[in-house]
Amino acid sequence: MSIAAVAYLGCWALFVWVGDSWWQLLVAVVMAVMFAQLGFLAHDLGHRQVFRRRQPSDVAGLIIGNFGVGLGWGWWNTKHNRHHANPNHEDHDPDVSPAVIVWSEDQVAKSTGIPRFFAKYQAYWFFPLLTLEAWHLHIASVKALLDPTAKRRRLELTLLVTHFVLYFGLVFAVLPFGLALLFLVVHQGLFGLYLGSTFAPNHKGMPVLTKEDKLDFLRKQVLTSRNVRGGWFTDVALGQLNYQIEHHLFPNMPAPNLRRAQPIVQKYCAEIGVDYLQTGLLESYGQALRHLHEVGAALR
Repeated sequence: MSIAAVAYLGCWALFVWVGDSWWQLLVAVVMAVMFAQLGFLAHDLGHRQVFRRRQPSDVAGLIIGNFGVGLGWGWWNTKHNRHHANPNHEDHDPDVSPAVIVWSEDQVAKSTGIPRFFAKYQAYWFFPLLTLEAWHLHIASVKALLDPTAKRRRLELTLLVTHFVLYFGLVFAVLPFGLALLFLVVHQGLFGLYLGSTFAPNHKGMPVLTKEDKLDFLRKQVLTSRNVRGGWFTDVALGQLNYQIEHHLFPNMPAPNLRRAQPIVQKYCAEIGVDYLQTGLLESYGQALRHLHEVGAALR
């Protein structure tokens, strides 16, 4: 977390130092990576992997999420916990709700409007649409905090507004209007693409559950998740979420320990006859895209 904080501040120092220059587009790329890495830390804090007590987890999560990257940490944490409770369940998992992309043939049959428009060739639209993911998260965060019943509403909204005032204020103060807009497009587009690309290998293309499926906890978590093989670089790039099966079985296990749990879990699944899927990164994307293409087949 200390390294991430120094790197984050270093990105903004670099932004100010480079000033009015087209090199700022390269800074935008670096900053997109940094924002995503902070997102991984906020995710771990939400699962209470870092601190034993709730209060320091909440304080750090709000600083990193709301103030650091402009995402409503409380809203996202609640949404993410719903995902963990029922991964890939079309009725209960918000991550497979048919807002834009449809994830099952039943959802295709019921789709209208924008989801139906994209569903036909959604495998080709998937990664381009991810460039809008950061903007979607920002807007959804603000909308959630406009609800009078939202928890810590004033605090979270204050931190969120402070982030956007400082973020947009600094960008438009340092850069001319046109370059500032281009910087925002590159930074937020790549931020969303990076975030989406780290979550897509985990569940997309895995079985989508319905109310007819009656699975125990272990099978519900393992059969809907996919691990991604790789070394230390993959671990860092994917926020150690490449050990998705272990993360879903033990969500509050500190991320650095997931790789140690992996061979134990894999061996146990083999002993009890539960399918345990682990692929390379590119193959995980291939499986996800093939699934999306098959789902939309009825419209073609």
